[in-house]
Amino acid sequence: MTASLSSSPAWQSYADAVHGASHRGDHLRVIEAAGLSVDLTAQAYSPELDAAALDLCAQQGLTQAIAQLFDGGQANWTEHRPAWHTALRAAEPPPSVAGPILTERQRVRDFVAAANANGDYKYVLHLGIGGSDWGPRMILRALRHQGISREVRFASNVDSHAVADSMHQLDPHSTLIIIASKSFTTTEPLANAQVAIHWLEDAGVADPLKQVVAITANVQAARDFGIAPERIFQFWDWVGGRYSLWSAIGALPVSLALGCDTFDQLLAGAAAMDDHFQHAPLSQNAPVQMALAGMANRSVMGFETLAVAPYDSRLTHLVPWAQQLEMESLGKVATRDGSPAGVPTGPVVWGMTGTDCQHTFFQWLHQDTAGAPVDFIFCERPDHRYEEHHRLLIANCLAQRAALLRGKSFDEALIECSALTSDPQEARVLAQHRIHPGRRPSNLIVLPRLTGHAMGALLALYEHKVFTQGVLWGINPFDQWGVEFGKALARRIIDELGQPGHAPELEDPSTRHWIEVLSRSAKPGA
Repeated sequence: MTASLSSSPAWQSYADAVHGASHRGDHLRVIEAAGLSVDLTAQAYSPELDAAALDLCAQQGLTQAIAQLFDGGQANWTEHRPAWHTALRAAEPPPSVAGPILTERQRVRDFVAAANANGDYKYVLHLGIGGSDWGPRMILRALRHQGISREVRFASNVDSHAVADSMHQLDPHSTLIIIASKSFTTTEPLANAQVAIHWLEDAGVADPLKQVVAITANVQAARDFGIAPERIFQFWDWVGGRYSLWSAIGALPVSLALGCDTFDQLLAGAAAMDDHFQHAPLSQNAPVQMALAGMANRSVMGFETLAVAPYDSRLTHLVPWAQQLEMESLGKVATRDGSPAGVPTGPVVWGMTGTDCQHTFFQWLHQDTAGAPVDFIFCERPDHRYEEHHRLLIANCLAQRAALLRGKSFDEALIECSALTSDPQEARVLAQHRIHPGRRPSNLIVLPRLTGHAMGALLALYEHKVFTQGVLWGINPFDQWGVEFGKALARRIIDELGQPGHAPELEDPSTRHWIEVLSRSAKPGA
């Protein structure tokens, strides 16, 4: 693998091929993968670009990196450990980790079966943040149409208004509290857990910790918190937080609310995409081709952002989930030897469900000089009986995508405007306002229906796209040192808010000012 990408021969050839490729969407490109259809027609394409992309993959060692990912090698090379989330969803996990994985799967099933048999817990309060929150939150919203047996509420923000809102109108005697934290030291879930436990105590629950379970890689810390071993569900250091949905982090809340079968379907869909990613030729490999298109858009054509537009209201939490996955994984520039990649890497990810997004930011997508690639997503079949509504939804999705690709020239706009006014000069002025540049790249991902299997495949598609981009850019998509730096500063400021003047030389003037102001205002009588 070449450490510095920008100066490598394969990169230069790839960048040249992107510039020389067609951006008109005149070559149909649809890849079938794990039950999904991934349409890349609106991305740059030429046979020369195809060949250059394969050379780039070879130069960066993609095939070997994929094998390492699935074999449990040190894919997370800055922290010297695997990134083995694929093992969590395998029907038969790799032998070296099969025992603990299958044991925890069964422990979750047994807990849920006992709760169902005993009629325990009408409500679940899930306390996590980031990867311990977005995955389960997304799945519960996306698949609740299949039937939900327990109401699950989520509180992630350390702002106690959030946890108070989540507890509102719950019966504390019928509520299970899940503390989800990989390290079991994360500020937000532990702070919110204290609030929730006090809530149980205030309601007269005799032993609040009997209504608390933990999901963590740090079992000892959970035991030190007071949670009994049989109520602690484990995952492992080789599972990144934003990839932890496939562990008990996802299994417990999803199974309690939607049933164990739904979670099994989720695992099966992800495993099917894993199989495709491992074995499909690179030129017909959906995650690889999405990754290459994203690299062309970001690193060659200069698009700084990626919009995600699911045309299904049930996928509202897919946007922040993808935001965390992509920006926490790819918001980096240092390669394996510490040198910069030399090209722009991870884009800003943002978006909204359609058709709301059309009335919010699509004007910018169509006519601003910057623009952004878009991932459009829809389901072929709805889970409601209003077929005409679904046709309207799909028609809008296809039309917006086509308009972004096709564009509208001045001459076309002039014909329209000439029919509106008899004044030629006014028509020419109006026509300038109706020009669309077009040739805006996009993907279209089509799910047959919103099922657990389809959701699993969709999420694994994005995971493997991000992994591929990390390999090709030469950066590690599994660490998060920027986030850790901010956490360290927060711990110090927490101490200083309680003891102002503790280490003034370590703060900038603004931070020092607000520490002093807030410390004074917190004093009795202030």
